[in-house]
Amino acid sequence: VAMPLRAQSGWPDKPLRVIVPFVPGGPPDAVTRLIQVRLSEILGQPIVVDNRGGAGGNIGTQAVAKSAPDGNTILITSSAFVVNTSFPESGYNAERDFIPVTIVASQPNVIVAHPSMQAKTMAEVVAMAKTTPMAFATPGSGTTPHLTAENFFNIANKLNMTPIHYKGAGQAVGAVVGGEPKLGCMAMTAPLQNIKGGRLRALAVSSAKRLQILPDVPTLSELGHPDMLDYTWVGAFLPAGTPAAIQTKWHDALTKALTAPDIKEKLQAMAFDALLESPAKTGDYVRGEISRWAQVVKHIGFKPE
Repeated sequence: VAMPLRAQSGWPDKPLRVIVPFVPGGPPDAVTRLIQVRLSEILGQPIVVDNRGGAGGNIGTQAVAKSAPDGNTILITSSAFVVNTSFPESGYNAERDFIPVTIVASQPNVIVAHPSMQAKTMAEVVAMAKTTPMAFATPGSGTTPHLTAENFFNIANKLNMTPIHYKGAGQAVGAVVGGEPKLGCMAMTAPLQNIKGGRLRALAVSSAKRLQILPDVPTLSELGHPDMLDYTWVGAFLPAGTPAAIQTKWHDALTKALTAPDIKEKLQAMAFDALLESPAKTGDYVRGEISRWAQVVKHIGFKPE
């Protein structure tokens, strides 16, 4: 048995709190619950998962920004973190208020349709939307699935589709499975079982290449949009001012938990790739994502709700 990290320094000496700034059911929550027990074993303290949904992730994110930089509170969030920081309303600055620990895992977004929809391909959806008013479900305003769909339908194809924002991916999937609306875009985990069960049809994925679990579904790149390589990722961040030694311990603990063979297998089954870059590389990646999504937001003319 590996010696808990605590034995080496005195930290952590009390239960740890992971704030997930979304309701249960989306990617950050799924990944956090998957590693919760393992992380607790590695760090030698109980880990409490605190789902603080609201304002597209901003409420929980602000709570971590304002928490003591003692390593006892960590944020596990989605790529909405880098989108929302473009807006003053978000109440935080991703670069100033946080220290990146690692991007835990990442997955593409998928555009899905209710099986009863006459349009069976993205080209047919685009053709249909030119004459019929259409809407699409999203897991929330400003999430990367929302922006992927906006970018494809309304910017690239100049359609006037209406986004309908739900409180999280679970609700958005439920809406499309129920046929209201008949289209949606989410990160892969939430709709996967319904795609496999035939209750949803996957039309396109936003990854660089086709997914092994959905080999028949084309990428947006194949459909003529090589710049639409959009990923919903799950990342861990500590409040600015957290000591470097604690940042390293969190990084090592997350890496250990996520590379355990049983957890790796479960992540793959949920369509996640574990990234686990160093804090420095994670910082570079996050800065790149902030500027990339700021351009998409500007292009779409999107305003937070």
